[in-house]
Amino acid sequence: MPSSLVSHRSLPLLLLCLVGLQVACAVFFFSDVVSDYLEDSTAAASRLHLYVETAAAVSLFAAIAVEARLLLWLLRRKAHLEQAASVASQALHDVIEAHCDRWRLTPAERDITLFLVKGLSIAEIAQARGNAEGTVKSHLNAIYRKSGTSGRGDLLSLLIDGLLTPVDPPG
Repeated sequence: MPSSLVSHRSLPLLLLCLVGLQVACAVFFFSDVVSDYLEDSTAAASRLHLYVETAAAVSLFAAIAVEARLLLWLLRRKAHLEQAASVASQALHDVIEAHCDRWRLTPAERDITLFLVKGLSIAEIAQARGNAEGTVKSHLNAIYRKSGTSGRGDLLSLLIDGLLTPVDPPG
């Protein structure tokens, strides 16, 4: 489904509505089967029709049961992934903060480091902070000097490596 039609947040609600519609259809088929049985038709053609309707109703109920289990599994998986992403985000933030402490970055340099990790350009960082681009470049040079890196890629590599190996506390 194209993302423009259904957002990932409304997908569970859409699936729940579809399951509800299937339940309504299954109840209709089942009530029709029951009414046909009560009429007690003995013609072979009507018995075949009754068997097909019964199979359709039973199949629909089975599909609803499978879809409901799948929907519950997807919702649990989504919650698990959101929790894991939150843990990873906090771990990255902790690593960045530990590095900033170790490098003794100023509050402005810390902000710029976070913007840098988020992928903002120098112009975007300057706009977000209300600074001139030259000021941001000056802070970036201080960050690179204090961290012992030579540029954005080197700094990001060092921070990502910090996720894999513990950072020594500031000393």
